[in-house]
Amino acid sequence: MSDLAFSSFTLNGVDAQKFLQGQVTLNAEALAENVTRYTAICNLKGRIQFGLWLKKLNAESFVIVTTQDQADDFAAHIRKYGAFSKMQLTQDAQVFPVIHADTTDFDTTETDVIAWQQQAIRSGQAWISAITAEKFQPQELRLHQREGVHYDKGCYIGQEIIARLWFKAKPKQWLQLVSGEGAAPAAGETLVDGIEVVNSINVVNGWYGLVIARPANLFDLNVQVLDLPAGLNGDVARPQ
Repeated sequence: MSDLAFSSFTLNGVDAQKFLQGQVTLNAEALAENVTRYTAICNLKGRIQFGLWLKKLNAESFVIVTTQDQADDFAAHIRKYGAFSKMQLTQDAQVFPVIHADTTDFDTTETDVIAWQQQAIRSGQAWISAITAEKFQPQELRLHQREGVHYDKGCYIGQEIIARLWFKAKPKQWLQLVSGEGAAPAAGETLVDGIEVVNSINVVNGWYGLVIARPANLFDLNVQVLDLPAGLNGDVARPQ
């Protein structure tokens, strides 16, 4: 049985889209309706504070899913920053994840969360929980390759640093899929050479994990580096 669980919220009101546009890393105004995208709210240092699965029903209604261990802090954040916006955040029932192609959707029907974790990790769908909050930059998690961050959308929390890293710098480390023997290291754990574990899962005869690493450092970790799906492989730097 997995300890991972998810909480669903609805954000309704005439200011819902405008408010989210100034919070999340993706372009909420351009988000297609009824499509779930994984995105983030960052801190002022450009690191992901909350990971969110966001679905726009219309410009005045959004469904937002977080890991359950971030739900209370997320609700407090929205109420703090949205205190003067014409909208209301409502926490709904617990939801369960299902993989659809290269994305995740949620339903109130119970599913096998461990099976989802395995599928999500193998398909490069990294997620943030309380233990990994404020550790990683969106670019390091390949979030732009999943349409979860847009660099031309205007201001949001941490945008100045995130944009500078994209337009004027090149990351030294980024998301990699690996497999190893023995027990899986814990999410948030730092391994040799500063390699950081984002998500991991035990499987028969070993483990799979998504880690943030310099590619050259993975040789010292004694793991097998696996290919991510097309579109999530290779360098994460801005094309020149």
